[in-house]
Amino acid sequence: MYRVLFVEDSRGIAETVREHLAVEGYQIDVADTAADGLAQVRRAAPHVVVLDLMGPDGSGEHLLASMRAEGIDSAVLLLSAEGDGIPRVPGFRIGADDYLAKPFGILELLSRVGNLVHGNGAERPASDVIRFGQVEVQPAKKQVLKNGQRIQLRPREFELLIALLRRPGRAWSRRELLDHVWGYDPTVESRTVDWHMAELRRKLEAEPATPRFLQTVRKVGYRFDYCEG
Repeated sequence: MYRVLFVEDSRGIAETVREHLAVEGYQIDVADTAADGLAQVRRAAPHVVVLDLMGPDGSGEHLLASMRAEGIDSAVLLLSAEGDGIPRVPGFRIGADDYLAKPFGILELLSRVGNLVHGNGAERPASDVIRFGQVEVQPAKKQVLKNGQRIQLRPREFELLIALLRRPGRAWSRRELLDHVWGYDPTVESRTVDWHMAELRRKLEAEPATPRFLQTVRKVGYRFDYCEG
């Protein structure tokens, strides 16, 4: 059974969401303070955390940052009222996996939670333009630009890049990347990931030998590191 934690100080909203998630077969926990939410996440990391950006006893952003700093990899659906003035992309950069504007419909919330659970928490909306360094990635168009010039990526290179970009900071093992990008195929070896990563670095990094964004995680695999400037 998938576990979902909803951090919400409104008892009415919390109970409504709890009932609908329970009907869908989720185990749902509720925290009415950010401190309690962090304690619950530490105790038993849920598959998905539904988190209000303007949380009850502190910023949801602070709670999210604490989770990521402690290496807690639960998928996070960030809720934010349109009036908060917080754009989506910075939310992803602090570690959120998806974003839902308030007020929201319960069916939309259920759909987003389901996508995060079954997609392993790895989905940025496909319409987002993702930028790092001199690179611009347009997932919906399957297009990558560097310094304004289009870069030709092979299909698997593009899919590997997207997998990494949609979970910045997440360390992927080679086997996870093989399963996620290539699917289960016993004829495909882990070195395949290394070859494709080398090509991505050659095409996208300013210094492929000392990559800034497409990082190797020793004894694990790879991750995408986003940094400003």
